[in-house]
Parts: sequence; C-alpha cells; structure tokens
Amino acid sequence: MYWRTSKDDSGPAPRNPGDRPALLFASPDSRRVGTESRSLIPWTPLVTAMSDTDGPANVLFVVMDTVRKRNLSVYGYDRPTTPNLEDFAAEARVFEEAVAPAPWTLPVHASLFTGLYPSQHGATQENPYLEGTTTLAESLSAAEYATACYSSNAWITPYTNLTDGFDDQDNFFQVMPGDTLSGPLSKAWKTMNDSDTLRGFADLLVKMGNTAHEFFAKGGGGDSKTPGIVDRVQGFVEDAEDDGREWFTFINLMDAHLPYHPPEEFAEEFAPGVDSTEVCQNSKEYNSGARDIDDEEWADIVGLYDAEIAHIDHHLGRLFDWLRETDRWEDTMVVVCADHGELHGEHDLYGHEFCIYDPLVNVPLMVKGPGLDAGRDETTQVELQDLYHTVLDYTGVDPEVGGPGVGADGEAAEPLDPARSLLSADYREFANTAGPDRTRFSAHDEGGLDDIAFVDYHQPVVELRQLESKASDAGITLETNSRFYSRMRAARRTDAKFVRNERIPDEAYRLDRDPGETENLLGADGDVRDDLADEAEADAEAIGEVESALAVFEREIDGEWDDVDDEDVLDDMGEEAKDRLQDLGYLE
Repeated sequence: MYWRTSKDDSGPAPRNPGDRPALLFASPDSRRVGTESRSLIPWTPLVTAMSDTDGPANVLFVVMDTVRKRNLSVYGYDRPTTPNLEDFAAEARVFEEAVAPAPWTLPVHASLFTGLYPSQHGATQENPYLEGTTTLAESLSAAEYATACYSSNAWITPYTNLTDGFDDQDNFFQVMPGDTLSGPLSKAWKTMNDSDTLRGFADLLVKMGNTAHEFFAKGGGGDSKTPGIVDRVQGFVEDAEDDGREWFTFINLMDAHLPYHPPEEFAEEFAPGVDSTEVCQNSKEYNSGARDIDDEEWADIVGLYDAEIAHIDHHLGRLFDWLRETDRWEDTMVVVCADHGELHGEHDLYGHEFCIYDPLVNVPLMVKGPGLDAGRDETTQVELQDLYHTVLDYTGVDPEVGGPGVGADGEAAEPLDPARSLLSADYREFANTAGPDRTRFSAHDEGGLDDIAFVDYHQPVVELRQLESKASDAGITLETNSRFYSRMRAARRTDAKFVRNERIPDEAYRLDRDPGETENLLGADGDVRDDLADEAEADAEAIGEVESALAVFEREIDGEWDDVDDEDVLDDMGEEAKDRLQDLGYLE
C-alpha cells in the first residue's frame, strides 16, 4: 500500500489542480525581523481557507548557491551583506534551523525537486543523474503552470535531468548562446546526449563552455550571470501572464560559489584592496595540503565571499521591487534558501566537500506567502525537501495524476505529505497524519522523528580526482582511510547531532552548547565520553536518541554502504557517466 496509515488514518483529502491550500498560518501583527529586531513566533495554524477567487498562486523559488547562513546580515552578521533580504524578512518567516540533505548542489536540488532523500532519488556523486522520478516542475507543468529554471550552475542542466519538466530553461553558459539549452531546443539537446553519434558534438559544446568559464574565472574576468537571470525571470513572468497561466520560476544564483570575483563596487565595500587573482581560489589545493592559507588571506577570501553575497542581495532586491511595482508581489509565494554553505578554514577545510558539519548543512531559509506569518522561527527544524510538499500544497497541484504514486510522465511521483508542508497545521507532526511510505519511516508514525533531520552524503568520487591531482603535484600522498574517501550520514536535532562516517571514527556533538562542533563527544570506543561529569548523562541520552534515529533511517531507507573503495565506484560507473563528469570539470 503506497500510503502509510498512522494514528489518524483518515489521510489527506484528494486534491485537484487549481485547488488552493486549506490550511495556512495565523496572522498576528507582522513584525520587522532583521539585525535590529528579532521576534520569535509560535507555530500557529490559520483556519481561513484560500479559494479560487483569492488570485493566482505563483511561485518564485530562489536558491543562493553556496551561501552560508552566518554571512547574512539578515541572520545577524555584523557586515551589511543582505539589506534587501532584511527588508524581505519583514514579510517572511525566517527559519534558523533549516537543514540541507547533503552538502553539495546535485543531490540537494534533486531532493528539492522530488521530496526524496539522496539515497532514494539516487542523484549523487556515485551516479550524477536524476532518473525514474517525477519532478516538481513536471507535476506543475502537467497542471498547466508555466515553469522556468534559470541558473549558471553546471549541475542544473539537461545533462543531469534536473531541468526535466521546465517549459523554459537556461544554464547561462559562458560561451554557448543563452538560448541553446532553452525551450524546445532542450529536447534536441537531450536527443543529442542520448545519441552515440551526436553526443560527441554536445560534449564539445559543454567542454568549450566550462573551459571558457575556468579561463575567465582564473583571471577574474568572468561576468556574473545573476543580472541576466533576473531580467530573464521578468520576461518569462510577463509572457506567462499574457498567456493567462500561473507560473513557477526556479533560479539558482552562483555568485558565492568559488571562485570569488565580485563586481568592483561590491569588492570595494567588502574587500577593499584585495586582488581576487592573488588569493587561493582552489579549495582542493588547500584541502590536499598543497597550499597553506594564513589568517590574513582567509580574511581577504571571506571579504570577497561577502561581496558576492551582497551582489546577489542587490539583484534579489531588484527582482522583488519589480514584483511589487507590477502588483505581483501579493500573489506570489517567494522561497529563498541556500542549497549548502561553505567552509573557510573551519575544521581545516575549504569549500563544501568531505564533511557534513553545520556550516554546510544548516542553511538559510526564508518563505513569504499569503497566510504565512512574518517572524523568526528559532525552534522548528525544517528539511529542505519539505519545500517540495509546501509548493504542492500552496499550488494545489496533485502529482499523482497517473494514478497512486504515478506522475504525469509515468514515473514514480512523491505525493503530498501534509506533515512536510510548511502550510500545514500538522507540520512535522507525523503521527497525526497519513503520508507516503517512501519518506515515512516506522518511527515517524510513533512521533519519534518529528524533530529529526537527516543528511546523506555519498562517496565524493568527483571531488577526489581534483584533490588527488593537487596532492600528487605537491608530492603528497593522501590517506585513504580519511574523510576525503568517506561517505557520511547524520541525524540532526536542534540540540544534538550524530555523524556516521564510513572510514573515520563517528562523531557526535551537542549543538546547543557547541554550535561550532569542536568537541566530539564520542570516545575511542565509540561510546559517549564520561569525562564530562556534569553533562555526561544528558549527553549520553541526547546522543543516543539521534544515533537511534539514524539507525532507523539507515535500516529503512535501504541504503547500507557496500564495502567498496573509490576505484570500485568509478569502475562501476559507465563511460558516459565518467565522460560527463569530465565535461563538467569534476574529473581531470
């Protein structure tokens, strides 16, 4: 049976495309939420239902790629990196405890688009494609939504299938014309990649684009694609409304991803006098031990990073102002989040590989929508894949148009789970609702996982190639029983976190008193240390609970790790997969 029966076996009512959500939040006075004033609000459901007369249910979904929560002034950072997001927060719910299901782009976006964990949708470093699952865009397009995806991230392309279902998409490559992969031509692009005869030409185009991007980035000359993406959104929205259609627009903004070469006006404010071509812009050089970075250089790097974030914020403000000025703001749900964060020397790491510490997976999340309270939520833990369910709930779109568990394209479709919609009165109260088997585990039905988020990081095969190359060039031999070669999983609660590592000792942290995850509470025997007398008993209980939750996840997700090394994984990959990773610059 596809639907798991819980204590309340009534289940959600059937939904039709065009239905509006029946449960939203209560609406006490909206309060300014920013660096000057923060308000903590309770989770309160609204009893008023929306109807078809309430206007269109449009969605703008923004992912700020590689943006760390700590570096946003809307989250209390002491540099004014995000003034426009501070203004946005006055109308949005700002979540402090949002968790990404992985620390890098591909699996996180696949989870956003399917509602599944990485081990379920399978788009990981070991197999970098999303296959066999109906996406959010496919469901919305089948319900006559106009859908668009604009990004300059090389993973969000027809190559990886992440753009499936979007009516219009553009990856904004440096060399290829912007429209090459958009609209009807995206189908031709897929045909080229599926053809042994034509794929060589497609490979050449992508290789040209990535080679040019690397060339421009090294010299600091690569232009940001964010201004063009914002312009493209405006044109798409106008065209969709001219056709009388509701719209869903997804954008990924890459400015804060390495390398950091911010526009001059932002560099002058946040990194005055810093030459972006002189600082370390290759995380693999540092992580391999081939290059050291001192405190002064780290400060320069963070300044450039902050400038890139400020540039994103500037253009988001421009887009938000346009929506307001054209009277579209009130009818638009706006989601702003990061797919993952970034490390700048913490834990002796640079970038977003080889670990699942909180700077990478505890991400910013802000949501504005009709009926959503403005305020700061410091207690509710949100899994990013819950946004899939939130958008379905808001738009009233049923993904199972092909029958139970079947989407419009005939592939498996994850149905709406009311306990995973931010619009639901039963959000994260799994025992109170029925939900889909695939993302419900046995402990959900007993209420044992309401406050748990899971992180699922597969073997970092594609990162290892560059890391090994940098190490080899420097005469360094990497230890294979290290985090560089390890798969990792975590169960996280707002107060505690347990990390299962494949090749290094497991880790456990009390996040409530050690948010920097500097003190591993596990001893050499794998048990909670007893040398912290005052906290030992409480630590053992909290860590035991999250470890037990992770054991449930591992058992029921059917994702046990096989005893293989990185060479075995590459041997199992098809030549096409390895060729595509090389095209995208992750293999040398």
